[in-house]
Amino acid sequence: MDYLPIFCQLQQKACLLVGAGEVAERKARLLLNAGAELTVNATAFSAQFEHWAENGDLTLVRGPFATNLLAEKWLVIAATDRVEVNALVYQTANQMRVFCNVVDDPKRASFIMPSIIDRSPIMVAVSSGGKAPVLARLLREKLEATLPQHLGKLAQIAGSLRQRVKQQFSLGSSRRRFWEALFNHDRLAQSLANHDKHQSEQHIERLFSQPLTQQGEVVLVGAGPGDAGLLTLKGLQQIQQADVVVYDRLVSDEIMNLVRRDAERIFVGKRAGHHCVPQDEINQILVQQAQQGKRVVRLKGGDPFIFGRGGEELETLALAGIPFSVVPGITAASGCSAYSGIPLTHRDHAQSVRLVTGHAKTEGCLDWDNLACGKQTLVFYMGLSQAGEIQRQLIDHGMAATMPVALVENGTTSRQKVVTGELSQLALLSQQVVSPSLIIVGSVVSLREKLNWFASLNQVNDAPDQTCQAGVRTLLP
Repeated sequence: MDYLPIFCQLQQKACLLVGAGEVAERKARLLLNAGAELTVNATAFSAQFEHWAENGDLTLVRGPFATNLLAEKWLVIAATDRVEVNALVYQTANQMRVFCNVVDDPKRASFIMPSIIDRSPIMVAVSSGGKAPVLARLLREKLEATLPQHLGKLAQIAGSLRQRVKQQFSLGSSRRRFWEALFNHDRLAQSLANHDKHQSEQHIERLFSQPLTQQGEVVLVGAGPGDAGLLTLKGLQQIQQADVVVYDRLVSDEIMNLVRRDAERIFVGKRAGHHCVPQDEINQILVQQAQQGKRVVRLKGGDPFIFGRGGEELETLALAGIPFSVVPGITAASGCSAYSGIPLTHRDHAQSVRLVTGHAKTEGCLDWDNLACGKQTLVFYMGLSQAGEIQRQLIDHGMAATMPVALVENGTTSRQKVVTGELSQLALLSQQVVSPSLIIVGSVVSLREKLNWFASLNQVNDAPDQTCQAGVRTLLP
């Protein structure tokens, strides 16, 4: 460990900042936000420093650095553009046993300033020890996006409730269940995010009044089409809080790696023509796990309410009296088309989109006359085995045999492959991809050649997107 991470209490403590440039201004804001009694030493000051001084926020000392400025200081930051001045500040601070940070010079630093995620009173700091500050910043940005803005309010509420919780719940296990219920309360989180104080107080009072049973629940989460970056923040939060995750084969390994490590994982993978676990049995697994008092996440590829049979699973839970909620996901039609450079709508090509299942429960239930109409985009889910029938029906009902089509295999992932051609070739093209694949039919497919951004990105990563046209496979140039 190169540095011991600590959080300093600087309220009304004397600190020194040497320098008054742009970087120094950023450091001054941090110290002022921490409540420090700040003295700033420099030969010249920006308008911002003059403004702070006029307001009484800090003290300015104009002139060269003098060692006596460090007297009775708790810490000092050197942020000048002169190496010799920074070195002198560091040497003097060490002799006087004052913690010192020299900006952009980790060798001359007895403490470092990490990247900070501020959800006061919750604070998260990320540091590379000065070795990779850009990497630390990128990590901070990822954490910043993950941690909800209302987290600080939730921590403040918890602090105000500690004594009341201690008085009402004598057992440690009861208090733990209360805090878990508070911190995992979706509706409370929503009311805090909406700054609705009255509703927040109502949710909290209900927690105190209702019995703390070990009742389980099921959260239906859409994992998106494959790219882990497309998982929603709320979906990520749910899979990291789950006791049990029930998932299928359309959920990528990258997303499963984000699941809480000690969570139980139950694979119920299904693929076309082979059901690893029958749907009725999946429904019962969800019920049984929740009845054991567990927090269950049913993780599905894409969006659970778009050909994901999510509605059927929730019907079973409702009949069993199991509490449930839903976190939508990016559906395959949206993700795969975007990563293929195919806009689903376009003023010159399509004014509507139809999402169609290739495996209808009843044969002959599709309205082929309307599906064959122009100025729309058709997206067929699970239609690979029916590609020949889709081709025949659309042409028989009036769609041009030359209508552009695309098949997207493993969309949004590094294994994505796209084959394109005409409707008359759909059956042939379907033999060049494997499940999971999506079929897109419409003139918007013709835009792919100009808008195919993902293939260009993959070329840089040595994983080129693949295209087949008229049945001949080629690598994109």
